[in-house]
Amino acid sequence: MSDKQNSYMQMALDYARIAGDRGEVPVGAVLVDSRGEVVAVATNAVEELKDPTAHAEMLALRLGTKKLGAARLTDCDLYVTLEPCTMCAAAISFARVRRLYYAAYDTKGGAVDHGAKFFTQPTCHHAPEVYGGIMESEGRDILQQFFKNLR
Repeated sequence: MSDKQNSYMQMALDYARIAGDRGEVPVGAVLVDSRGEVVAVATNAVEELKDPTAHAEMLALRLGTKKLGAARLTDCDLYVTLEPCTMCAAAISFARVRRLYYAAYDTKGGAVDHGAKFFTQPTCHHAPEVYGGIMESEGRDILQQFFKNLR
């Protein structure tokens, strides 16, 4: 990955920490357009919004489509700190995101390289290029520390 791509993932990790400090599961997402401009950033906000769909990916996609005035994000890349779940993978597909980069693998709830493997299903209309395990140990450590502190 380039230095610029690493900086987007680092930004997502910084937002994950912010989410954790607010008591949310620490996941951050950064949406970037084809010019390298950050279009949207988001964190998990499930507890704050009392909304089970308020995952960082979903919120970043919503903010991005609103800012760009388009339902499709065909020239955008999404950086997220945890392997997306099935709901988020479906939204990424529907939004036609160009590339997905994620940090930590999620063997229990992930749906990209684990579980449903959504993008490989015949019902998936669009599959982005996927790059998993980017800065994986940092993403994993943030999550593990958050859940350790809950106990």
